Amino acid sequence: MRLNALLISRDEAALRTLLAGLDELEIEEEVCASAPAAMELLALGYYSTLVVDFDVPGAVQVVRMARLCPAQRRPVVFALIDAHTGIESSYQAGANFVLYKPPAPEQISRLLRAGRVFMRPDRRRSARQGTAAMVYLRFGDVGPVPALVLEVNEDGIAVQAAEPLPALDTPLRFLLPGMTHVLEGAGEVIWADDTGRAGIFFSDMKAESRRQLKAWLGKSGRKRPAAGSRVQTSERVRQSSDLERRIVDSRPRTSARGVS
Repeated sequence: MRLNALLISRDEAALRTLLAGLDELEIEEEVCASAPAAMELLALGYYSTLVVDFDVPGAVQVVRMARLCPAQRRPVVFALIDAHTGIESSYQAGANFVLYKPPAPEQISRLLRAGRVFMRPDRRRSARQGTAAMVYLRFGDVGPVPALVLEVNEDGIAVQAAEPLPALDTPLRFLLPGMTHVLEGAGEVIWADDTGRAGIFFSDMKAESRRQLKAWLGKSGRKRPAAGSRVQTSERVRQSSDLERRIVDSRPRTSARGVS
């Protein structure tokens, strides 16, 4: 299987140079322009490498999410930065290599060749049959917070976010593997740790979403969460009138090229 790359940038000039360098090494590529789209793609499949433009809002969160992937699915991360971005901050976020704007063809070729030693082949065909999924949460006026779904049952979900989650009520929406219906409802963060792991109890869920979830659990045999990832039940269910607010649809729009 071939190597593949996910590029997150809105800089068309930089993308053209990067795509030329990837083509030279026969690395397939996908391009997206937002952090939420990139994180959903990471949840759905495997990428040998990420090239993340740190001028894109949420870029650091994308890199941190990539570093949370299991070792066998962890991509090699290239940070694309300008003179105003500290190189230390990109490495602290989890980048393996740094590219400077505007990227020169020789710089790209040299670093891609160095990073290719650590890249693994494209395994998206098998990875997308797994349990990876993304859930979007909202806390107050803060924008949608994405997190990876670690485990799910009829009572709630265990998640892994890039940052620690507050112990609050939150609207949530997510799409499980093999589903076409987006599950929507509300949850209560009933436990969380400083690594970003958290358990969310379903305090409210739309009737159709509840039916779809039960059907999915029945087909996949996942009615009980794995040991160590169990979502604990709450002693009480908080009721709140604003828990039915829909989170902005962040499904990705990608292109094999993305630039004209």
